[in-house]
Amino acid sequence: MTSAEISLATPAHRNRIVESLVAAFPADPVLRYLFPDDATYPRHAAAFFGHLFDKRVHRNAIWTIGDGAAVAIWEPPAEPGAAAPAGELELPEAERSRMKAYDVALHAVLPQEPYWYLGVLGTHPDWTGRRWGHTLMAAGLRRAAEDRLPAVLETSTEGNVRMYEKAGWQVTASFRDPLPVWVLRHDA
Repeated sequence: MTSAEISLATPAHRNRIVESLVAAFPADPVLRYLFPDDATYPRHAAAFFGHLFDKRVHRNAIWTIGDGAAVAIWEPPAEPGAAAPAGELELPEAERSRMKAYDVALHAVLPQEPYWYLGVLGTHPDWTGRRWGHTLMAAGLRRAAEDRLPAVLETSTEGNVRMYEKAGWQVTASFRDPLPVWVLRHDA
């Protein structure tokens, strides 16, 4: 597999995408803050990524390459009056508590106006180095531009900040509790 053919994810992609993301993020600061135990990381990360996938797959905002080898999970702006998708993420209380603390800190610095949110951008380690992440990021940015809306993402890896800045993103906010995080914005 060498081509970068982009497709919208369907429910049939779920297992491969979850597997790729669990493999892509074992050292990511946010994922390790949320799921610090090496023994339970794979199970809890799989539940987390599966939950994100399930919430967004029917919104036509998950792009993939290689049937899940690389993935970008975007969150389109909420439609007026739209209800939040049902379903609770099943995790132990300690993990849910850390997730809530992280969400509270993040949402305090996110924009109030509508935007496209790049929630996850990852490539399975077997397929890195092909710039598929950049390709998938560009697909979502085109969609945001079509909607004439900005795109927003956050990262807890300082090296990623530089990479995103080279791709036209700008840091608009940051926070340090519960861990260092930078919020970036990309305008069409």
